[in-house]
Amino acid sequence: MTTHPQPARLQAWRDHAGTRPPVLAAALEACLARPVDQAECADVLDLLAMLGCDAPTQAAALWFALSRVDAASWQAEAPRLPADVRRLVEGQQAAEQVWALHAQRTQGGGSEGLRRLLLAIIRDLRVVFVLLARQLARLRAAGALPEAERTELARLTRDIHAPLANRLGIWQLKWELEDLAFRHLQPDTYRRIARLLDERRADREAFIRESLDMLGRALADAGIRAELAGRPKHIYSIWKKMQKKGVEFAELYDIRAVRVLVDTVADCYAALGVVHTLWPHLPREFDDYLARPKGNGYRSLHTAVIGPRDKTLEVQIRTHEMHRANELGVAAHWRYKEGGGADAEFEAKIAWMRKLLDTRSEDEGALAADLRTELMEDRVYLLTPRGEVMDLPHGGTVLDFAYHVHTEVGHRCRGAKVNGRIVPLTFQPQSGDRVEILTAKQAEPSRDWLSPHHGYLNSSRARDKVRAWFRRLAHDANLAVGRVMFERELKRLALPEVDLAKLPAHFHLKTQDELLVALALNEISTGQVARALQEAAQPLEDDDTAPLAPARPAPARDAGALSIEGIGNLLTTLARCCQPLPGDPVRGFITRGRGVSVHRTDCASLARLARRDPDRVIEVDWGKAGAQAYEVDIELRGYDRKGLQKDVTGVISNAGTPIIASSSRAYAKSGEVEMRFALRVRDFEQLSTLLGRLLALPNVVEARRIGGAR
Repeated sequence: MTTHPQPARLQAWRDHAGTRPPVLAAALEACLARPVDQAECADVLDLLAMLGCDAPTQAAALWFALSRVDAASWQAEAPRLPADVRRLVEGQQAAEQVWALHAQRTQGGGSEGLRRLLLAIIRDLRVVFVLLARQLARLRAAGALPEAERTELARLTRDIHAPLANRLGIWQLKWELEDLAFRHLQPDTYRRIARLLDERRADREAFIRESLDMLGRALADAGIRAELAGRPKHIYSIWKKMQKKGVEFAELYDIRAVRVLVDTVADCYAALGVVHTLWPHLPREFDDYLARPKGNGYRSLHTAVIGPRDKTLEVQIRTHEMHRANELGVAAHWRYKEGGGADAEFEAKIAWMRKLLDTRSEDEGALAADLRTELMEDRVYLLTPRGEVMDLPHGGTVLDFAYHVHTEVGHRCRGAKVNGRIVPLTFQPQSGDRVEILTAKQAEPSRDWLSPHHGYLNSSRARDKVRAWFRRLAHDANLAVGRVMFERELKRLALPEVDLAKLPAHFHLKTQDELLVALALNEISTGQVARALQEAAQPLEDDDTAPLAPARPAPARDAGALSIEGIGNLLTTLARCCQPLPGDPVRGFITRGRGVSVHRTDCASLARLARRDPDRVIEVDWGKAGAQAYEVDIELRGYDRKGLQKDVTGVISNAGTPIIASSSRAYAKSGEVEMRFALRVRDFEQLSTLLGRLLALPNVVEARRIGGAR
């Protein structure tokens, strides 16, 4: 930028420094002393003042202008400025990446994504005021720019700034942004429509004022209380209407329009009668959107009449409640004008923004403090290598992103780069990150992608695509994989063999094969299988050769946790030799002085005790024991690495399973490590989920329950 030769307007702002807040006065002094475009700064300040923006917003606009031409001065001043001013400047700086992306796009489209990215990275709505004001100031002076620069500025305005002004209801800036962008992008069409209007804008505005005066008096004479507003359509709006309807200028009847807001539906029709009595109407141009609302819920009466000076005039009539719904609700005016698919969450955010615009002067302090939390986005906006914007739910991984780009890209994904750096497929990018997917020639998804323990995919849409890929494989292949997964689950939970025929009914399936295929496709999780195994587990025959596990004292349990042949108030303890869990088939052994010791039915210790004193073996069942906590030993094997112990204990802690005791042993020669933990778990499902997460850790090759059957 170059220094404007006539800084009079900005100087005039400075001359009133005595009436300005200190934060704005300091910014004015800094800009007057440095080579900023002072004419543009003054224009931006005038526009922000018209919009009712506060002093920190105005000051941030000036400090940003300074930061672009004198970065060193900005860095020196920034620490001394209020936090909200620094945040507003940072928001403007963040928006620069959106402008750069817009300029780098290699093909059309994608403007909606860029607008969403802008709102995602800007946490303070006041930044949008500054961006719009500055863009309008630049457009007003764009005639002096080279054609290529002027065209790019106008295109950016058309794609980003004007739609934002429209959506946010900043009508004072919207029409001028649209008209000036249109003038620079299509100068011939702009001049042709301007000639067709055959009148200056001031004349059109005078016509609207005359129409409002006449209609206001007529409504008052009829005893109808109404609020009137109107403005002439600007040139860009006229051109869009001609394009949309495929008509010539002479066939448009809403070049000039007024709006009537009344209290009730009855008043709407009464006002319509007044309008048709006052001026002749055009029957074919009448629409009753009260009786027949538009598909998006928009409600209003529209009529066209021959108004003053024999010029056509459109009149819209609705209640105040309808107007609020049309402007802010599901029938928002910007949506039916711009088109596009519905996105309820994003539209709710825009509606909140527009409400904020209407109420910002009521309690600016409270609103400003609330901005960061209210505008937090629940999606992340990511960039492709070509600068296109795509959005994912928060928590989405780069693999989710690959499937969002295209199903085949996801199937062939073998790696990813975020901002040029290689990352794992489980990496969760943030808004503004540029993501490049590295692909192989052949599609080869991994079944691990379906496991929630590994964290590859966090969107159901992506998981469905992976399941569909595996579902197309041979049925026998899925069946074999499911059987391996099932047997592995039995082994790592240290459960006895079960009758598989009992399980399909638990999942509303008909056959064992359907169950195994569903397990292979992760339509049924291993945790769900673990829960079903609690109900289906069957005791094995006593095994005299089973080794006797070392017993340790076990804490006493609530007697109500187990039902002992109908006898209550009897002390029970869970045997340490086999560590039964809720759902394990169990039997009790009456000890001397320690009540009933509860064992798994396949426990070798129990078999030995039963042979010695068969009369002291009694039947027990779990009753309501599932609500208790139970101790269990687990074992991990893998290859040692830095931080492995920390990662393992972190997973256990995050699962909410307290560690009672732990031990580990490393084998230097082989590089292997073995860890054992005594944990307190709730049930099989929690244990299964924990073992799955531990197995997903790098260098862990086995994670299983120990004690009892193997």
